[in-house]
Amino acid sequence: MSKAGFIEIQDKEKYLKDNYPFTDVPQLSAKKRCIHCDKVIKVGDYKVYRDNHGMEFIVCPNSPECDGTIIDWM
Repeated sequence: MSKAGFIEIQDKEKYLKDNYPFTDVPQLSAKKRCIHCDKVIKVGDYKVYRDNHGMEFIVCPNSPECDGTIIDWM
């Protein structure tokens, strides 16, 4: 079992392109509003969280205070 926590991503553009769950991957400079914390964020400031099972999630830059993930960005 892997240790849960945030992981550092060296190439954020490639990681986003490879792991974005929808079509039309946004630019890293794009601004979105996270519906969980109601803050405007820059896409490129995203964080990646790995859970105890090794699953990785693209999460709000305001995490861990905000529990929003990429599907919560409008």
